Amino acid sequence: MAEGSKPDVPLFQLLTDLLQQVESMSNQEEVELRAKIEALGLEVTKVPEQAPKHLDELEIAAELDKLSSRLDNVDKMISSAMASDPEVKSLLSSTADIWMPVITASADERRGFAGTSSEGSQDEEESSKQ
Repeated sequence: MAEGSKPDVPLFQLLTDLLQQVESMSNQEEVELRAKIEALGLEVTKVPEQAPKHLDELEIAAELDKLSSRLDNVDKMISSAMASDPEVKSLLSSTADIWMPVITASADERRGFAGTSSEGSQDEEESSKQ
């Protein structure tokens, strides 16, 4: 592959050369900086994910059928686990307020769940203190 087709190659060569100069001047190996440059090089050469193809109505219906059958299997597994093990039944019952909203959520609500992180819980704690 020619350097002209990858404009980032000269940049990373320059960064590597500068790093080597710094290391030779200081007589110290800059392990952390070298790792960061390598990680950045990998990041900028990643191939973006393909955009999801547009599905027609029949393909959407087929995907929904697959999802429905998977959910039926999950329902059977949960039901049989609850019937055979009272501990499982107790655990699922006591934690239903956590997992039921996730299962019954709409797509928009699920996106909201996905955005929740430890930062969100800190914000909630701070707002509850006020």
